[in-house]
Amino acid sequence: MAKFKDIISYFRPYWRLSIFTIAAASVYEIIDLVVPYATGQILNILSDQPLDKALQWGITVFAQTINYPVSKPLSLGILLGLIFVTTVLRAPTQPWLTSWFQWDIALRARRDQSQKAIEKILTLPLEFYDENNPGRIAGRVARGLASHTFSYPEVVGQLIPKFCRVLAIFVFIWFVEWQIAILYIVSFAVILVFNLRKLQRLVWHDNRLDKYMEDTESRTSEIISNIKTVKAYATEASELKRQKQRLARELTVVDYRIHKGYVQLGTLRRTIIQLSVFSILGLTLAATFDGRISLGHFIMTLTLSSMAYAELEPLSIIAEVFARRYPSMVRFHEFLKLAPGVDSDGLLEEREEQEIPIKFTGKVELSHVSFGYDVNRRVLNDINLLIEPYQTVALVGRSGSGKSTLVKLMLRYFEPQTGQILIDGQDIRTLDVGRYRRRLAIVHQEVDVFNGTLLDNLKYGNARATFEEVEEACRIARLDEVVQHLPKGYYTMVGERGVRLSGGQRQRLGIARALLVAPDVLIFDEATSSLDYESERSIQLAMRSLQGTRTTIIIAHRLSTVREADKIVVLDQGKIVEVGSHDELLHRQGIYHRLHSLQETGELLS
Repeated sequence: MAKFKDIISYFRPYWRLSIFTIAAASVYEIIDLVVPYATGQILNILSDQPLDKALQWGITVFAQTINYPVSKPLSLGILLGLIFVTTVLRAPTQPWLTSWFQWDIALRARRDQSQKAIEKILTLPLEFYDENNPGRIAGRVARGLASHTFSYPEVVGQLIPKFCRVLAIFVFIWFVEWQIAILYIVSFAVILVFNLRKLQRLVWHDNRLDKYMEDTESRTSEIISNIKTVKAYATEASELKRQKQRLARELTVVDYRIHKGYVQLGTLRRTIIQLSVFSILGLTLAATFDGRISLGHFIMTLTLSSMAYAELEPLSIIAEVFARRYPSMVRFHEFLKLAPGVDSDGLLEEREEQEIPIKFTGKVELSHVSFGYDVNRRVLNDINLLIEPYQTVALVGRSGSGKSTLVKLMLRYFEPQTGQILIDGQDIRTLDVGRYRRRLAIVHQEVDVFNGTLLDNLKYGNARATFEEVEEACRIARLDEVVQHLPKGYYTMVGERGVRLSGGQRQRLGIARALLVAPDVLIFDEATSSLDYESERSIQLAMRSLQGTRTTIIIAHRLSTVREADKIVVLDQGKIVEVGSHDELLHRQGIYHRLHSLQETGELLS
């Protein structure tokens, strides 16, 4: 659970500069008090009333220094000089020593924390993305960053300095009339405590609203991502109804709980403030009438107290805004505290140009491997399998038999609970995960395509690939025949998630992209299961041309894809039940034979 100290730590790298800007802003706020003080002393001079002893002493010392007699004109000139220095001369320096640095720190911290958020996104385990869609994650990060960025200049540039100003006003009034100062500080404390108690409840509602907004944004993101399915099933009305209910829930909280609460808080606060101002006026007027304070002190006290109470409104508004932003800031830090995946070590380190790449023959061995997403329910149980270099091995079996899980273990998305996976005799857990994965490549059933050109997507895994290498990979993957029909060839924009490409074209792109990293082990995960016959045939020809060039692992439902594999491994309920070639397995009359018969007769493999 994130805490307030986590919010403070957001700006820790800039703490020295932060202290400087807070001090500078506070000094400028206190300097403002010189004007009403000097104005009050000017009134004393004009009304022939005595100046403060400290001020009179200073004027006398100054007069002796310049060898000039003490007089009303000299006293007025000194006071005007003080006003000039604290208003005109400070004007060009204040923005640079306060506002500039405050926003500079906020924007620099935003860059730093955005980088941390991206690092977290890149290192979280895959199961996190199974439970949280992009809209929820992006909204959580964006709101957290924005809340921190806009809150910092307000808190550092206004909230803290204005509190210093309020305390300085208390000191000024104390030296004039301590009873009035006591009333002033007590009323301030009462108002602040009242504000904080009310804000605690409102923060709870804000936190609830933040979660509701995440739900709404998450569903909106899903609607956009799955808009074709929404339209195909004509569920626009039900989706709209569901979102209307979520928006109505948000409105109830934000309008009748939060907004109404802030209006009630503001009403009570203003009433107390005006009552306090009137009380100060009455006490100050009485003290002046009794002769305890001068006319100048009356004006100064009344002006300073009015200035202080006037600060309560913006201070309260800043506190309220901060309270509204607080939940999103906390949720941002909770996100940053999420545990990274077990496979994240070293993944964010930059590759050196001179780095000597590791090279494998492609010999893979699984020894007594067991694994389950739930410790009480195993998906794979005591798997033993040897894949020789340059061999093509197919993994087949019913859905849920553990084929894809086995590949995830090989890619180190997860660690086996028992046993080990070896490549060229080395336990893959002892290898640098980044360098290891760069020697493997996988073509998924749904190939991920980024919004950019076809060439950008092809070179995603190997930015240094030459154009000739790209063309050769496309020829092997049979993508070249697609490229020649695209309007701008390799420089054609393929759209968000590759929407301008068909399923078969995306699969060919995935194969070509995998080939460009020159992997020692190439994996096809259901690469043809969702394609039409013509596209499937093209992909099968591409896969066939790769046999014998590297170790190849094929996961397939359609057994026509794996007929020519060197070894077919049949899994059932997390165990290897059959191993052999296509003809050998058919001859055994086992599970493979049954699956093959079902497909030959047109029945679906389940």
